[in-house]
Amino acid sequence: MARAGQKPEPHLGPLIRNRRKKLGLTLQAAGDLAGVSVGYLSQVERDNATPSLGTLAQIAQALDVGLEYFVATPKPADSLTRAERRPQFAITENGIAYESLAAEFPGVELSSYILHTPPGFVSELSQHEGEEIIYILEGEIEQMLGGEVFTMRQGDSLHYSGATPHSWKNLTDRPARILWVGTLAVLQSAGQRRLPTIMPVPQDNKQL
Repeated sequence: MARAGQKPEPHLGPLIRNRRKKLGLTLQAAGDLAGVSVGYLSQVERDNATPSLGTLAQIAQALDVGLEYFVATPKPADSLTRAERRPQFAITENGIAYESLAAEFPGVELSSYILHTPPGFVSELSQHEGEEIIYILEGEIEQMLGGEVFTMRQGDSLHYSGATPHSWKNLTDRPARILWVGTLAVLQSAGQRRLPTIMPVPQDNKQL
């Protein structure tokens, strides 16, 4: 919430739309570059859908800006992070809260987060280069990977190629905490290391 005398922060959708138009990109062109469908990107621009951090990074790459252009992402000051002092951030108030675990140094390949996932969360469908590992710290999620669906509970893990279409959701009435580790470097600034090439997902993606 903005303080008295301050302008409220702009919503994510208009920021993306204004940047896309500044670059002279159509929804189709921007969606192709970001690896998301036109329908999904249109929903995001109208604030009817909230992308995950990874998908927002793909959109940022397509629009030639860093992730920090759209959302403040605090980064660990050191390789060692203390649980009680690790900052959280979120793309929207009602979405996932993220804790960044990975440090930044020359040649770094991994990104890692703890995802605090609210009840009822449904992710968009993703497909990209690289690989991911998820480990359920608390709660339960339903993970879709290719044509299979897995119910994952505390202590379960899954390692998969990002090229396989994947999504997940928390259909319970309790939050879930997930440790995510992957080779998609979502916190790189524009002009530094580029994100991997993203392969388009041919169908509409949705996140409730």
